[in-house]
Amino acid sequence: MFESLSDKLEHALKKLSGQAKINEINIGMAMRDIKRALLDADVNYKVTKNFVEQVRKQALGEEVIKSVSPAQMIVKIVHDELVKAMGGEQKDINLKTSRMPAVIMVAGLQGSGKTTFTAKLANLLKKKGRAPLLIAADVYRPAAIEQLKTLGAQIGVPVFSIEEKDALKAAKQGIEFAKQNSKNVAIVDTAGRLQIDEEMMAEAERLKRELSPEEILFVVDSMIGQEAVNTAKVFNDRLDFDGVVLTKMDGDTRGGAALSIKTVVDKPIKFLSQGEKVDDLDIFYPERMAQRILGMGDIVSFVEKAQETLDLEKTQKLQKRLIENEFNLEDFYEQLQELKKMGSLQNLIDMIPGLSKVVPKQEIDESNLKVIEAIINSMTKDERQKPGIINGSRRSRIAKGSGTRVQDVNMLLKQFMEMKKMMKSVTKMAKSGRKITAQNIPFNRLMQP
Repeated sequence: MFESLSDKLEHALKKLSGQAKINEINIGMAMRDIKRALLDADVNYKVTKNFVEQVRKQALGEEVIKSVSPAQMIVKIVHDELVKAMGGEQKDINLKTSRMPAVIMVAGLQGSGKTTFTAKLANLLKKKGRAPLLIAADVYRPAAIEQLKTLGAQIGVPVFSIEEKDALKAAKQGIEFAKQNSKNVAIVDTAGRLQIDEEMMAEAERLKRELSPEEILFVVDSMIGQEAVNTAKVFNDRLDFDGVVLTKMDGDTRGGAALSIKTVVDKPIKFLSQGEKVDDLDIFYPERMAQRILGMGDIVSFVEKAQETLDLEKTQKLQKRLIENEFNLEDFYEQLQELKKMGSLQNLIDMIPGLSKVVPKQEIDESNLKVIEAIINSMTKDERQKPGIINGSRRSRIAKGSGTRVQDVNMLLKQFMEMKKMMKSVTKMAKSGRKITAQNIPFNRLMQP
């Protein structure tokens, strides 16, 4: 996420390292590079201009603390301005209501990931103890209703729909159904179009007027950059929505929407949707995102995600086996399954400070995980527990059974042994009290295909 922008900002800020003091000349050079980086990331021109002016003004007016270098001070100023540009504080969705259920209306263009997000939100609310109902009010596209029903079945959340092509009727009857079945949140998936048209906007306005939702969320594809901001402005002028959801953040997004949308429409980003899995939804925290953009990682989100998804008992068992040097391919396979629960591998790497620099993006290919799983699944229990017994004939059988090549099996076994050595050395470092850093752990050797 934001790899190109992060690299360019880091390059711009590096020019200030070693400078004894900040002056018009060196700050001017840095600001020129930062401005170019933001514009290349498709950040709105007015937002970029204001951002650079604010950083320059503060940098020249700041009295540098003795213990802090001028470069560190600029990083702090840039960080704070990034946080401000993205809304300052995290904003929750509003579910406070004297009536039941609380109504959330989800709007956006077709293809933005709106229906998928609707199910992800229901899944998140269910985990938080709510009883959600999904309402299929995108009545013109049968595929949308079927998609919502499929997703609802995956997360164990009921979906209300009708046969008639009447969005308002579907929404009203769905809310009544929620009341009668003790559902305290009704999430209405409204119709989208491939482009903005009067009919869609008029229907969305009518739904807002008749349903009086507690929350209206606008879903937009972050990959369309500046156009995402323009679309948000049109929707906000008509609907006055409450918050933005940025989707497809795991794609090749340049960051323009995330950095521009709050300033242009004055509405907070509330969620980031990444990937197709129902768990791939993150609450948006401006400060955490600023840290990630500046390459500082996001350990808080990483720990939260781990606490939500990882099995504590399995993790403790793994720690014990690592310490005793008994880690085998069964343990490795089990940890792959735990890791997958946490979402995109690239996203997890971005959360750990410095790790994205150690593990280049081109070395991360999540399809390799499927190959690894297929190979391990083709092994016998003895082979998984004692990889050392896997000789040439066994390797041929495993390759045939997994639909892979013998070379792939050889590569996996080689990488596993390297990883085991690495883990053994890390365990020794931990026992001896030696500092463990990204530099003395060869992560990149584990990710190569």
